[in-house]
Amino acid sequence: MNDFMLSLLRVVCEMAPYLLLGFLIAGILHVFVPQDFYRRYLSKSNRWSVLWAALLGVPLPLCSCGVIPTAIGLRREGASKGAIASFLIATPQTGIDSILATFSLMGLGFAVIRPVAALVTGVCGGLLVNRLVRDDDTVPADSSSCEVQGGSRLWRVLRYAYYDMIRDIGGRLVVGLVVAALIQVAVPDEFFLSFGSQPLLQMLVILVIAVPMYICSTGSIPVAAALLMKGLSPGAALVMLMAGPAVNLASILVVHKSMGRRFTAVYLLTIVVFSILFGMALNATGLELYSASGEHACCTGAAAMPSLFKLICAIVLTLFIINALMMKFFSRFTKKTLDPDMVVYRVEDMHCSHCEAAVRRAVEELPGVESVKASASSKSLTVKGSATEEAVRKAVEGIGYTFKGRM
Repeated sequence: MNDFMLSLLRVVCEMAPYLLLGFLIAGILHVFVPQDFYRRYLSKSNRWSVLWAALLGVPLPLCSCGVIPTAIGLRREGASKGAIASFLIATPQTGIDSILATFSLMGLGFAVIRPVAALVTGVCGGLLVNRLVRDDDTVPADSSSCEVQGGSRLWRVLRYAYYDMIRDIGGRLVVGLVVAALIQVAVPDEFFLSFGSQPLLQMLVILVIAVPMYICSTGSIPVAAALLMKGLSPGAALVMLMAGPAVNLASILVVHKSMGRRFTAVYLLTIVVFSILFGMALNATGLELYSASGEHACCTGAAAMPSLFKLICAIVLTLFIINALMMKFFSRFTKKTLDPDMVVYRVEDMHCSHCEAAVRRAVEELPGVESVKASASSKSLTVKGSATEEAVRKAVEGIGYTFKGRM
């Protein structure tokens, strides 16, 4: 237990300063970069839109569930299926916060190759979709406006950075940190060395685990770093960093429902194939991107204790996570007196604040709706107004979520 706690402490201390900075930059992007900026470059049916979709998606801190309503909203703006595929593939693999966290725990090499791999995979996937998937006219042309939030811009930046984002990924980040510490303590050092002559087998095993699993780009970092320390090849670690955040079983089902079977097949195969190709290429180069004896050996038992600055950052990050997760947990049990014209519905597949915002915007556009509140933690949608249940159902299902009727 003592070894486990020390390993966990070192991982958290190494990541905390970069996570706090990354969350802040993500908040600035969220508040100061208008939605129209992205739509302007993605809402065109050409090859450049595919490139812009990947370039704009790489720094965005969206997970594989939060990226789907954003992509569907862009589709409603007229973006080509190729641009949507590029955005769906590139965006969840990385983000400004995960790039900095990757550098903190795995070094500069992985911090560089990770966004490059996401960019190339997204562009290639988008071009394949443009060539192989026929566009259609089934998507309505009306657009959804970006919500107007109250408060000063500074307050909105801080709230998004240190509450909304941490509420969305805090749980998965904690799981990733705990799993990383457990791997360090429980997995024998020679475990992955038995696969040494079969790096492709390592990658296939990682794919089987990572593809259906729901893990964010930041939460995958400590797990990949810990597996590297136990002998996993750099290429297999890169496969986890690419395929794990890029896709999961829930996102596959939603993409299939929203974009069609052929689109989903190309989208999924692109992620799997390019993950393996990048992993094999990395192994073939023989580059030592990660060294247990170097600066980033935060998980070794003989490593020195973290500096005071890193300890303070770790404490601050821990407090932010505790606050966000407690607020998320207790919100499930908050009971409010409803007006007679308020109805509460159950909506599945909401996982984060981006999901809440997408559902809220879709329902707000309905005639007769006065106010809307969506909660990912309680899977609820509260609607005030005269809109019918069928109209609400169509709005929710139109952006890829599962409507379960009244609660």
